Amino acid sequence: MAVQAADTGETRTYAKYDRLIAAAKKIPPVSTIVVHPCDETSLRGTADAAEAGIIRPVLVGPAAKIAGAASKHGINISGFEIVDAPHSEAAAAKAVELVHAAKGEMLMKGSLHTDELMRSVTAKAGGLRTDRRISHVFVMDVPTYADTVFITDAAINIFPDLDAKRDIVQNAIDLFTQAGFGTLPRVAVLSAVETVTSAIPSTIEAAALCKMAERGQITGALLDGPLAFDNAVDREAARIKGIKSEVAGRAQILVVPDLESGNMLAKNLAYFAKADGAGVVLGARVPIVLTSRADSPRARMASCAVASLYADARRRRAVNAAA
Repeated sequence: MAVQAADTGETRTYAKYDRLIAAAKKIPPVSTIVVHPCDETSLRGTADAAEAGIIRPVLVGPAAKIAGAASKHGINISGFEIVDAPHSEAAAAKAVELVHAAKGEMLMKGSLHTDELMRSVTAKAGGLRTDRRISHVFVMDVPTYADTVFITDAAINIFPDLDAKRDIVQNAIDLFTQAGFGTLPRVAVLSAVETVTSAIPSTIEAAALCKMAERGQITGALLDGPLAFDNAVDREAARIKGIKSEVAGRAQILVVPDLESGNMLAKNLAYFAKADGAGVVLGARVPIVLTSRADSPRARMASCAVASLYADARRRRAVNAAA
């Protein structure tokens, strides 16, 4: 798909998201619990993904408020199941209950705060925790870059320690391989520089993560780090610095030092490089689609697509394991 940039007149292509959405349309719609969809953005994103055959939504929240918002904005939700809940906190709790009752294979954030949803997801009693740390991945379609780029974690873990980063990396690898992006992804563990120094702790953690991959504590990918951002995504920058690896210059997964740096990187790509960014939370019992009011319709659709592909892969793996 080609789109015209309003500010420059430049034509930009988003073929990577087109392929992602097309792949999601080929699998059965994934049952999706949509939490508190009480505004136009969340309802329209849900309706669009359902019309595309990507999700089969169950709307959880104040039924009258949901119906009122749909009517006001001309969104047809007549074919969707609605589970009444009085407010956003109750909707989040009910959504988690529905997952436990096998009524949904993924969650989708509506018009409530992320913290409200994640409190129910991460609750020690009755939540959706697993033995894996919960983390977030931005799946970004950067028009000027050959590969789809994953950035993690830029939304959940503020200052992750080494053990948390191990899970953050493995979550992203699992999403990449199981959602059909490819095999053996190239993972760059980012820092400010590409050499290990005690003055910058993230370089030490990057080196440790690479050693963990060598020892089988992280599997399914090629890791290199520490790498500065330029060395990770530009082959000439890597060549000039004398870095020789299978990852440098063509990374597909970018592991950031902390949430702050990751969030800034994702937003820089969105606003300077005009990238679209789909958001998915991993490590819980089901994938969770996190959308923002600032997301484009294509980004919201891509978020549903990548989460549905991952949920479908998990379902098939469970069936095969039980056979």
